[in-house]
Order: sequence, then C-alpha cells, then structure tokens
Amino acid sequence: MGEVRTLVDGRGLVESPRWHGDRLYFSDWTAGEVVAVDLAGSSEVVARVASLPLCTAWLPGDRMVIVSSAAGEVLRCEPDGSLVTYADLGRPGWNDVVADGRGNVYVNGAGSNPMTGEEFRPGSVVLAAPDGSVRQVADDIAFPNGMAVTADNSTLIVADSYRHSLVAFDIDADGGLSARRVWADLGDGVPDGICTDADAAVWYADVPNQRCVRVAEGGAVLQTVALDRGGFACALGGPDGRTLFVTAATWQGMTETDMVAPGSGQLLAVKVDVPGAGWP
Repeated sequence: MGEVRTLVDGRGLVESPRWHGDRLYFSDWTAGEVVAVDLAGSSEVVARVASLPLCTAWLPGDRMVIVSSAAGEVLRCEPDGSLVTYADLGRPGWNDVVADGRGNVYVNGAGSNPMTGEEFRPGSVVLAAPDGSVRQVADDIAFPNGMAVTADNSTLIVADSYRHSLVAFDIDADGGLSARRVWADLGDGVPDGICTDADAAVWYADVPNQRCVRVAEGGAVLQTVALDRGGFACALGGPDGRTLFVTAATWQGMTETDMVAPGSGQLLAVKVDVPGAGWP
C-alpha cells in the first residue's frame, strides 16, 4: 500500500467520491457543488445543487444522477450540463445513492433528521427503476449511509452506521431486495461511504475513528488506512482501479452550524493492491 497524498484541499463537507472515465467526481455538500478532478489535481465544478446531503451515481450509458435531498428528487445531468428530474422520491430527506449495471437506482434516507434532534426512527432504501417507478425495497436500517453493488449485480450492501454493520441484500430480477443479512459486524467501526473490490472485500470510511478499513465478509479486518481527520467516503478508481480515493474532513458535530471545520475538506488518494469492482 502506498502513501496517502492530497489531491484537493480547502473544501467543506466532502462526500460521494465516484471514479468515472479518467476523473474522480466528488461532492462538496457545504458549497453545493459536484467537482471533477484528475490525477494531477486539476479540478472543475460540473454541477451545482443546493442540497445537503448531495450524493451522486453514474447510470449505464454515461449519465450522472444527483440526489437533491431537499427537493426529494433524483436529477439527471444532461450533456449540456442542465439538470432534469429523473425520479420523484415523494418527500425530502435522502442520503446516499448507487446505480447498478442494469440501471436500477437505489437511494437511502434516514427516518428522522438527526440535525434537528428529531425523535429517532430507522431509515429505508427505495428503488428508482429504469421504467420510472419508485418503491421502497428495504426498511429498518437504523442510519443508512454508503451503498455498493457487487460486480455481478447480485448483491446490494448498505452501511448501517448506528448498528456498526454492513447489511446485504440479494437483488432480484425486478430490482427488489430479498435475503437480508448482516454481511459484516464491524465492532466499533462506524461505516459511512463504502466501495467493493475484485476480491469481494469492502472498504468503508469511518468518521469518528478517522480511518478507512478494508473488511472481508464476516467482518475480518484486512487493511486499515489511518487518517488525521474523519473519513466520510471512499471509492476505488484510477487507470488500473487500484487507487483508493477518500473524502475526509474535520468533524465537529451533527448539530453544529458547521458540521466540519471550514476548509478542512480534502480528497486523498492512496495506492492499494486489489482493484475496484462493482458500483460505485
């Protein structure tokens, strides 16, 4: 494993890293921007959406979708940079998103708003199908965070931050979810954004423990990347798929005016041995 290097610095609450083409895309929730950066660190803003959270996924066929949590919509980015409604989720308050290789878009959300002190309710996952329909496909996830789909389109893995676990579902032919199980018990791990690799392991970013961890099914720890601030999400990419990209920032608290220290957001990169596989 290589040394951790900084590609982007001076950002806010950075999340949702996604490798696509020859660049890494990530979201700055504080600024309401989706940013693309190359391996030399040259970056540009590719979309602006006033939403917190602000997560993205790539559809088969080269279109990005963006979840507007405030509007309760999945937006599709058109070739001219404009945004159109891809799916109406029916209410505000959504978090992460992943699209599988068949065009199924999974979006999750908490059942209550932890930023306002609202009484806790578990969260859920909905499917925005290629035919335009939207339906709930999973419930009772205490605090759903990152999601990933395995390379064979057979399994959706969801990070449940509050229950310190990764939860897996079989993806049915119609995009529905079944055979719910705990994929990995993470002990004191607090999983946020996740990604999968070619050896069927999962990397998860961890804010309070300031690290990224690679685990096998069942929870055995395979590798750890120590950080000097909270790790919010991670994704594998680069020309050979062996660069782990991590979005990190100094966490201050869910109910603080600035949840992360202003200007502490970074995009980091570290070489790893096993390439990425699946989505994101």
